[in-house]
Amino acid sequence: MRCLKNSNAHFKRAEQKMPLGVSSNFRYWGDDKTIYIKRGKGGRIWDIDDNEYIDYRLAYGPIILGYADDRVDEAARDGMHVGGVFALSTELEYEVASQVSRMVPAAELVRFSNSGTEAVMAALRVARAYTGKDAHVVVEGGYHGVFSEVMWYSEIEDWDPADGNPPLMPFGDGVPAVTKRLFYTAPLNDANAVEDLLKRNHQHIGAFLIEPIMGNCCGITADREYLEAVRQLCDKYNIVLIVDEVKTGFRVARGGVQELFGIKADVCTFAKAMANGYPIAVVAGREDIMRHIGDGVVHGGTFTGHSVSLAAANKTLQILDETSAFEDIESYGLKLQAGISRILDARSIVHSFTGHPALMGLFFAEQPPRDYRAWLESDYEFYDALAPELHDQGILVEPDSREPWFLCEAHKDGCLDETLDKFERAVDITSDKITAQAKRA
Repeated sequence: MRCLKNSNAHFKRAEQKMPLGVSSNFRYWGDDKTIYIKRGKGGRIWDIDDNEYIDYRLAYGPIILGYADDRVDEAARDGMHVGGVFALSTELEYEVASQVSRMVPAAELVRFSNSGTEAVMAALRVARAYTGKDAHVVVEGGYHGVFSEVMWYSEIEDWDPADGNPPLMPFGDGVPAVTKRLFYTAPLNDANAVEDLLKRNHQHIGAFLIEPIMGNCCGITADREYLEAVRQLCDKYNIVLIVDEVKTGFRVARGGVQELFGIKADVCTFAKAMANGYPIAVVAGREDIMRHIGDGVVHGGTFTGHSVSLAAANKTLQILDETSAFEDIESYGLKLQAGISRILDARSIVHSFTGHPALMGLFFAEQPPRDYRAWLESDYEFYDALAPELHDQGILVEPDSREPWFLCEAHKDGCLDETLDKFERAVDITSDKITAQAKRA
């Protein structure tokens, strides 16, 4: 059992100055379960109680090569000597933008931002300018950041299909009700539903926003045929197809999820993995659309194009493009999946995987769900019980079963056997606890 004495004590101090004692709601796991990190290296992190974890959260995906990668950090230090930010541009912006365009054919023109949220905000703004239409479609279960225009979701838990489409609800308080009229939803992998929606409302809808591999819904994945149909429908109705690659970009392939599925976005967004943890993001797309920036559309930010982040991104993208990092990560992920399957099969525990080996979901069902509605109907209680046991064993996964496992290049260095040994132990502890609870009931 882990000791969290120092983390618990620090939480009591931190909550005096920060809501929930953290800088993001998603880092709060409970008053006695929230952990604070001392350092990270490779595929591992250590908390302030010196508990060591093999980390499969990787900060929700930014770490693609490993924590404190020597190659990237050396480049970042060189970036420090440039001077930071100037409210002027540097030559390195062009170099990084050109590298993004080489790796992603849809990225004809590039603009930098600081976070995925900012990049998606800019993508929607330029789509509205191009089409002259204000509303947008978000695929059910998709996550596109924390700004009001996308902070609505389909409430499905108590929904009866006989009542029509599920109701829209805000993600918490403070989301202006007026933004709801700009927000439409469609289920994943149902092209007929998309067509029906666009037939009725295309005159209002300027953008279709999609994560083909859902980075906040356990890696549930779009069918190629669905994506092709959405592409055709967007063309038909003058709707900008925005492929949100904030999580999949420079993680699942050199050209991201667009390369995997053979789809070309009108506008696309990137962030997390492109600088191995340094803060940078990109909105990119077709030249005729992106040229609206500066010709009517305002886009900017004091810290965009920061010399440290640009230098880190330049080195990270070079490594990803020129080495076998992607292949090594995929190979590790497939070995990890095979090992997990051996453990679960030996115990007759039904399971399946979704997504991509670099961004994978684990389901305790024979077939994984094909959309968000099916996820809500799936049995995720075993996963919810397993996650804290994995934490106690030193394997860090997100306690929320909607979050996928993220893998990095450094995991190949001594993590596989240890992960599987500890996973097996956690599965047995979880099964024993569930059996004991059932007997008591």
